Amino acid sequence: MPSNASVIVRAEFPVGAGVLSSAMTAVTMAGGEVGGMDTVRSTRETITRDVVVHGNDDAHCEAIVGTLRGISGIEVLDVTNGIFRAHEGGMLTMRTRVVVRGRDDLSMAYTPGVARVCMAIHDDPERAWDLTIKGNSVMVVSDGSALVGQGDLGPLAALPVLEGLSLFMRELADVDAFPLPVDSDDPAVIADTVTKISSVFAGVHLADISAPNCFAVEDALTSALDIPVLHGDAEGTAAALLAGVLNGLQVTGRIIEDITVCVAGSGPGAAAFRRLVDAAGASEVRAAESQEAMHDLVKGADVYVGVGAPGSLGSDDVAAMAAEPIVFALGMPNPDLDPSDAQGVGVFGTGRPDLPNQVNSTLAFPGIWRGLLDVRASALTDQAVMAAACAIANVVAEEGAVAADYVVPSVFNKKLVSAVAAAVADASQRAGVARVAPGA
Repeated sequence: MPSNASVIVRAEFPVGAGVLSSAMTAVTMAGGEVGGMDTVRSTRETITRDVVVHGNDDAHCEAIVGTLRGISGIEVLDVTNGIFRAHEGGMLTMRTRVVVRGRDDLSMAYTPGVARVCMAIHDDPERAWDLTIKGNSVMVVSDGSALVGQGDLGPLAALPVLEGLSLFMRELADVDAFPLPVDSDDPAVIADTVTKISSVFAGVHLADISAPNCFAVEDALTSALDIPVLHGDAEGTAAALLAGVLNGLQVTGRIIEDITVCVAGSGPGAAAFRRLVDAAGASEVRAAESQEAMHDLVKGADVYVGVGAPGSLGSDDVAAMAAEPIVFALGMPNPDLDPSDAQGVGVFGTGRPDLPNQVNSTLAFPGIWRGLLDVRASALTDQAVMAAACAIANVVAEEGAVAADYVVPSVFNKKLVSAVAAAVADASQRAGVARVAPGA
């Protein structure tokens, strides 16, 4: 798997003389990997290049750079971290939709004209959906207590994660999402804070809040608000997983009514997936909330879904399952089942981007939000989550491309978000939580 440790080395190379080839060889011999290269500028004598170098960790990257500095003819000009460079200044900004060029524009955007808009919303609050940013806005909320596998790092450290989620919503689904880290570990305080500032938003997206607090926050907000509350780590992950399972059933010649599913873990994703796969019609759903229980409950199962420690699911466990089982091992950075132990597995998926069948919530939540906002939904229903899962699966099925190494689409599949959005909008209307019809 590509390492998180990488640097961009800007260096000046002499033209010709094989120095570039020597540098690439030196990186490889030092145990590193060249991830890419761009030419910055060139003269008759030199070429300045940005070289992306991957290493095992920061110290390894520093050692590789030291090796490059020692090569005759190469001048290292600068070393930067590509990940940090991508986050410099944050990943979000705000842009206006109206241009103010003169007095008339100013009087319509602000006083005196804006008073008429304020009165219109006062007289009919529903007009806020049309006359303000509300209709396309989602707040992305976390307390930073379960941050991307790093544990409790606090609300400020959650900001880059929330910016990333907001970026995905904007780029993939044209949703105006805004990060809101809350400085409290009290579920009641988090829910109360979100409720009090909810008037400008059409939805609440929860992320990286530790269990059991995440369940309490979601329940409280769902009860208090008339806008959808989506827990990305729960419903988002569950929808993506069920999509993979549905296509996995096709690959392995099963039907859902006949399968036994072992779900390992006690976190929000595991809990939401158990509910969803049960609602989809699975014959038996086993909850393995400890590793010891998992080794017993996985026996004879057709499907394993889990987020565990590396190696927690072994080849002996796979051998004890039904023939050609479906395994989604989402442990990060390394899956519960090592890929080398996946012989005999009918369909194998992980959360890793360098392996086939990468499953994560990004497959689901951009399209779910687009669909919810399109109908101004008052809630996220189980039917909508189920519809999202089926739509994700159908994106692959309709291509006629379902295979053991292709049961879920790429997050960049051009049909994905629109397909999920349409399914969610329709399900929301049928469930009676849509304020407007799809396309209205």
